Amino acid sequence: MREQLKRFIEQMEENSVAVIPAAHEVTRSYDTEFKFQQDPDFYYLTGFPEPDAIAVIDPKNKKSPYTLYVRPRDPLMETWYGRRQGVEGAVKNYGADRAFSIEKFAADLPKLLDGHERLYYRFAVDKALDQQILQYLSGQRVRRLKTAYPPHTIIDPTIITGEMRLHKTPEEVELMQISADIAAEAHILAMKKVKPGMNEGQVEALMEAYMKDKGASGVAYNSIVGGGDNATILHYVENNMPLKDGDLILIDAGAQYKGYASDITRTFPVNGKFTPAQREVYDVVLDVQLKCIEATKTGNTVKKRQEYSIELLTEGMVKLGLLKGKTSELIKKKAYLKYYMHGVGHYLGLDVHDAGRYFIDQEAKHSRPFAPGMVLTVEPGIYVPPDDKTAPAKYRGIGIRIEDDVLVTEHGNRNLTSKVTKDPDEIEAIMARNRR
Repeated sequence: MREQLKRFIEQMEENSVAVIPAAHEVTRSYDTEFKFQQDPDFYYLTGFPEPDAIAVIDPKNKKSPYTLYVRPRDPLMETWYGRRQGVEGAVKNYGADRAFSIEKFAADLPKLLDGHERLYYRFAVDKALDQQILQYLSGQRVRRLKTAYPPHTIIDPTIITGEMRLHKTPEEVELMQISADIAAEAHILAMKKVKPGMNEGQVEALMEAYMKDKGASGVAYNSIVGGGDNATILHYVENNMPLKDGDLILIDAGAQYKGYASDITRTFPVNGKFTPAQREVYDVVLDVQLKCIEATKTGNTVKKRQEYSIELLTEGMVKLGLLKGKTSELIKKKAYLKYYMHGVGHYLGLDVHDAGRYFIDQEAKHSRPFAPGMVLTVEPGIYVPPDDKTAPAKYRGIGIRIEDDVLVTEHGNRNLTSKVTKDPDEIEAIMARNRR
């Protein structure tokens, strides 16, 4: 049994049972599917990689607390769509105490749930399974006082899994470091290869091929490769425009390694040399990013770090002439939103925007303190729209974001993505050497 599953069981309430579904394949068109992506909570607890499976976790069953329902072996389906673990593989290779064909689940549901006071289940993730569970509960309602004893309380299991996933184990940190190294090396490769006349898509292909070659299963999210004013579009993913001499290129790309994501952004000149205006904006963003990395440590909170980034970036915008006025008044009016409209970072793990609450109360008044084991991105940016007539002309169309993945430790933090430089002089030197 996986260590994560053991810890989940320890935190379940007394006389409870959990039903955790895997993801399903998603049709892309007609009879073809998108590449399968496992549900992160299911994967976290079971490690089982296949679709159409269900984990049933019942601590009261001392002999077999962990049951997997999986797709059975099927020679014909495996010829067409690939090998399956089947019932035997679920036990032998993935630690299930017992396993059955998924086709038996509906019939087994009453005996699995009956006699438990609480059910851990997350609605609105698997609609078909939602209906099975609701039908069971409604069907038992009329028998409740006579012969049936269905759960009377339903609890969202992410109350447990979200907190668990937020604090990474040393083994998880090791996997995230590998993911970060692969992505960092891909960014360095881009710095070495990018030149005027290339297409954004060529850069995307170059980096993603490198990631796979180094062991990543693929990208952690759709890569953003924006040249020129495309960098001012936060989630630009078309990646199909030519790269022009004199423009910057913003690359936001991360690898997925054994389920874990990395998330890196670097911005650098297509021709290998920052213009004075580009360097002015870049230096402001880099200074803010370094200070916000320093602020990502125990004793600080998510909210305070965000407010700190806003204060520093607003001061930088005033320095650049993008905003005019007193910093405090500009912040009060939220004037910074014109050029900085996102958070300074997010949790990172199995998901690129990973599980875990940012506030510890319902009113969102008390921000969560940073704690050892948390991994967060640090990604301030300034984005000047190309048609912004109020901005100095030399800055129009410049978009700069710098992003690293930072592990909070007991005595500070560790930058998992420090392998790829963000120092502008070093970037220029790397690009110059490879052009020679």
